[in-house]
Amino acid sequence: MKDKLEAFGRLLEIMDELREQCPWDREQTFESLRRLTIEETYELGDAILQADLQEIKKELGDLLLHIVFYAKIGSEQKAFDISDVINSLNEKLIYRHPHIYGEVDVNNAREVEQNWEALKLKEKGRKKKTVLEGVPASLPALVKANRIQEKASGVGFDWDHPDQVWDKVKEEVNELQHELTENNRDKIEAEFGDLFFAMVNAARLYGIDPEAALERTNLKFIQRFNYLESQTLKKGKDLKNMSLSEMDHYWEEAKRME
Repeated sequence: MKDKLEAFGRLLEIMDELREQCPWDREQTFESLRRLTIEETYELGDAILQADLQEIKKELGDLLLHIVFYAKIGSEQKAFDISDVINSLNEKLIYRHPHIYGEVDVNNAREVEQNWEALKLKEKGRKKKTVLEGVPASLPALVKANRIQEKASGVGFDWDHPDQVWDKVKEEVNELQHELTENNRDKIEAEFGDLFFAMVNAARLYGIDPEAALERTNLKFIQRFNYLESQTLKKGKDLKNMSLSEMDHYWEEAKRME
């Protein structure tokens, strides 16, 4: 523990020095760092998907720097400092884990989530008390859909059994197919949205992160398509002039190499 505290203390000292001596660091504000923080968060997400532990370590450091940076700016504005940030987090973790720090009994992780959401709504000083208020408006739609459903589930609005969701998925597929025959673009878009939302719900119920699942497929497609493209170039061919069956030959070849 001593080594960890010393390392964190050294980071705070470096942040103080950079804020005082570095022209770039002196210019930064909450607003200017926001975009960079989002970028760092996505880079951490990439490293996690790639299961690259060394890269995860690096990206965690970059994200930690941003947290310390925000706290430094907060202290300069006499609003809060890093100790306030940490103490607030400590208090929240203790308050929202009464099964660890209190006398509440839970049987599984789902009950922990339900208690978390219920306690969150009861916290003092909250301007609003709605279940979905904590879902950021700027989240990507797929991530937002998953978070909305997690929060609704946290207060008991959920299927009793995961397999029940498939009737809903089938219903949305049928409704989409019907609207496709009507050729009304707005209704077709709405039904696609309903189907995506139902599939996100299904993924959540089976313990799958839909964002991670889709990104894995994106990466797999990129890898296969890059192989397809590289093989055609080696043979002096142009993808635009190839038939689908010709391209599929290299696609299947790429699959066998995985």
